[in-house]
Amino acid sequence: MTEIEIVRVAAEHPYEVVIGHDLHDRIPALVGEAARRVAVLHPPTLIAAAERVVGALASAGFEPLRIDVPDSESAKTAQVTARCWSVLGTAGFTRSDAVVGLGGGATTDLAGFVAATWLRGVRLVTVPTSLLGMVDAAVGGKTGINTPEGKNLVGAFHEPAGVLCDLDLLMSLPTAELRSGMAEVIKCGFIADPEILTLVEADPGAAQDRRGPVLPELVRRAVAVKATVVAADLRERTSVGQQVGREALNYGHTLGHAIERHEHYHWRHGEAISVGMAFVAGLARRAGLIDAELADRHVATLASVGLPTTYRADAYADLLAAMAVDKKTRGSTLRFVVLHGLARPAVLAGPEPALLAAAYADIC
Repeated sequence: MTEIEIVRVAAEHPYEVVIGHDLHDRIPALVGEAARRVAVLHPPTLIAAAERVVGALASAGFEPLRIDVPDSESAKTAQVTARCWSVLGTAGFTRSDAVVGLGGGATTDLAGFVAATWLRGVRLVTVPTSLLGMVDAAVGGKTGINTPEGKNLVGAFHEPAGVLCDLDLLMSLPTAELRSGMAEVIKCGFIADPEILTLVEADPGAAQDRRGPVLPELVRRAVAVKATVVAADLRERTSVGQQVGREALNYGHTLGHAIERHEHYHWRHGEAISVGMAFVAGLARRAGLIDAELADRHVATLASVGLPTTYRADAYADLLAAMAVDKKTRGSTLRFVVLHGLARPAVLAGPEPALLAAAYADIC
């Protein structure tokens, strides 16, 4: 990958994802000249990075305001959202002002929802600081918060004005968080770009080396996959019958989200999605849609980077109930994104209960 890569997202409101090093000075240009006040939402662990962003904004003539939010999924609540609204209201934020989301996927989800709902929509810039955020949450215009009933059940589509993937921010990322993000990278390989799988399988260690050339290439490829899918189906309206549009990005997420809820969000997102992918691979194999070799490849590739591929047998009833309120469910019909072959995603609707139970037993 060259020093700076730009992936263009041709959505309703086109924007760019900039991938490179030392990018915080690019934030003022993305915020735009019309803004006066800029809220920078960030977790407490990123105060130093937030101060650099605030400094860049202040030097450019803006009035930046830091808003500390809880770390991880604890940020994505109605209570935290309401507190952010209150801060914006007290500071006099207008429709021409802007929000910057600096943090992992949970922070950018929250920042996006705050931006989408304040005055029915203000400008948003996302600066993901985790691998998961770079390749998934910060790109695509999906925003949301959780409720006690499930993950991301309240949200809005709100495209950012731009996304900055500053690879320097990955240097201090805990190893477990980097590993979690690899699940979404590998997902992109299975649904659209098999070269991702080739790169990971050739050397799983190099794939997670923050100073090497492979990880930046994986980020670029995963972002490009998401950009292509999102450009074709921003609002998930093209999934009809077995045809799958943006829902392809939910590969492994139906069971994965249920596991996250069952674990009270103590599992990392990528860990849960990894198990979810192992499950739908087995489901597709049992349904005769893919062969055993491709199903086994899921488990081997995910395990090679240290991700889990099994879960508790005694949790099945609870997980089944949680999947009933998944966003892809229609009425009482469960719908799963599966593969009909490598890089050929489709929807499997209403699989027989016995088939589901057998596929789940395979990952216990």
